[in-house]
Amino acid sequence: MIPVFEECYRPILEFLADGKEHTSSEVKEHVAKYFKVTDDERKILTPSGKCQLFDNRVLWAITYLRKARAIENARWGAYKITDRGLNILKENPEIINNEYLEKFEEFSSWVRRKKTKREKSFESKQAAQTPDEIIFEQLEILKDNLKEELRRRILEKSSQFFEKLVLELIVKMGYGGSFEEASKVLGKSGDEGIDGVIKEDVLGLDNIYLQAKRYNPGQSIGRKEIQSFVGALHGKGAKKGILITTASFTKEALQYAENIKDIKVVLIDGDKLLEYMIKYNLGVRIDSVIEIKKVDSDYFGEE
Repeated sequence: MIPVFEECYRPILEFLADGKEHTSSEVKEHVAKYFKVTDDERKILTPSGKCQLFDNRVLWAITYLRKARAIENARWGAYKITDRGLNILKENPEIINNEYLEKFEEFSSWVRRKKTKREKSFESKQAAQTPDEIIFEQLEILKDNLKEELRRRILEKSSQFFEKLVLELIVKMGYGGSFEEASKVLGKSGDEGIDGVIKEDVLGLDNIYLQAKRYNPGQSIGRKEIQSFVGALHGKGAKKGILITTASFTKEALQYAENIKDIKVVLIDGDKLLEYMIKYNLGVRIDSVIEIKKVDSDYFGEE
């Protein structure tokens, strides 16, 4: 029998309790043996037909345990247990499920942060969510997970890869020129921190200079870095620039950029970057499409 994903929490933690790194494939094999899942059962697909149901549930269990900080990524596609995970096993609760994981602030805030005021009102009245609300809430969780995976993938790549990604994104957003033209700037020495140039429109009436900074999420870019970028723009005689980072900007940096008089500087932090990547389909693909259909009132209107 294929377990629900919450039932996978305990065997995953027990498997990782040796403190070693284990790949997702190894975790799936252990859970399959634990629940005696047959080969035929492992071939069963999800309703979308895009992936195997058992694998999908185990991967979601891994995601939820990571959100609870019970396990962590050792490297891409490999995981290890944390001190919190070991403490959970030592505590040995009767059931390890989402309700149990809610005791950890990181998990509860992740699950709840996308709920709207209306949904919170429903909770206070102990009213059930409508099917539409449930679907869109779960889509937000899927999106959050996608953004986290994108961020981790980007940070695992080189700074040169990130520069190329930034240029591709701006081109996908509809600015003039092409990636081939913009990429000519990549790798050149003496560009004073400029990583690329994009034409603002197809006629090339003005140029937008780009700088890409691949930092860890916990880091932030301050006013000094923005001033340096503005200096590089002055050196090019440029009037417009975009600084894109995987990290965040300090309050001082944002205020400085906003108050610059002679140059327009746009700052794109890590969260905005990921939002744009998803919106413009860079580094992501459509896995499945769900159509929600409703009665066409016009069709049934009076003649």
